[in-house]
Amino acid sequence: MNFPTNFPKQHQNKQPGFEYEMNPKPVYDDPLYNKKGDLLKDQVAVITGGDSGIGRAISVAYANQGADIAIIYLNEHKDAEETKCIVESKGAKCVLIPGDISDVNFCNEAIEKVAMSYGKIDILVNNAAVQYECQDIKQLKDEQFDRTFKTNVYGTFYMTRAAMKYLKCGSSIINTTSIVAFRGSPKLVDYSMTKGAIEAFTRSLSTALTQGRTGIRINAVAPGPIWTPLIPASFNDTETSEFGSNTTMGRAGEPVECAGAYVFLASKNASYITGQTIHVNGGEIVNA
Repeated sequence: MNFPTNFPKQHQNKQPGFEYEMNPKPVYDDPLYNKKGDLLKDQVAVITGGDSGIGRAISVAYANQGADIAIIYLNEHKDAEETKCIVESKGAKCVLIPGDISDVNFCNEAIEKVAMSYGKIDILVNNAAVQYECQDIKQLKDEQFDRTFKTNVYGTFYMTRAAMKYLKCGSSIINTTSIVAFRGSPKLVDYSMTKGAIEAFTRSLSTALTQGRTGIRINAVAPGPIWTPLIPASFNDTETSEFGSNTTMGRAGEPVECAGAYVFLASKNASYITGQTIHVNGGEIVNA
């Protein structure tokens, strides 16, 4: 399949952005990538930011593999409803739970709603995030720094802690980190910090869960430049049009190209893997 090597100029004024406003739309499903199977049959997956971008691709891929889905999202209702319809067209169940994961009470309530809806939780994917471009650290406002950390780091921690009540031996936690956790980004200093924190959280908790003989695995996926709503919501129209052109492959990745890593890590095929990170970044070597 041929994916775009550049994009029309575009910008959105709201984080984390709307998929339905993007041109072209991100590729979230394709039979070459997402075949029907039973790798996740009868499992229940909670996916934050599952309404769009990489989260939508994960939701659809998990549904293709037999999982029922709970999508946690902020307020992108149109995107979420569309994703729900796609998931249900695959024969899976899907519940939508809107709210802000930076709020610990919401995270606790969301997990309880999922448990009430499905009776269990097998997979937690911490994927939701925000990022704001800032050229000069002296201009990085406290409010932006606070929002980025509370969404990306606190949200990941709150959701994981709440889900631990229901996760059991064989369950899986998968965090979305980023290539910038390993090489940094001069325009995304605070975002890069949060992704580094998520990487450290993944490794630390994996050790704790293994030492505790819980049978719960935790891993991460570190995407490089992927065409998602975060991109036009974060960068100006010129930067958006050139997004991903400087990668080794000469283009941005598509969400569907990330989804397989999340399926693998959640499946029994990854039963001997924990505390690790899969890099889906178009060929950049990060040595970590």
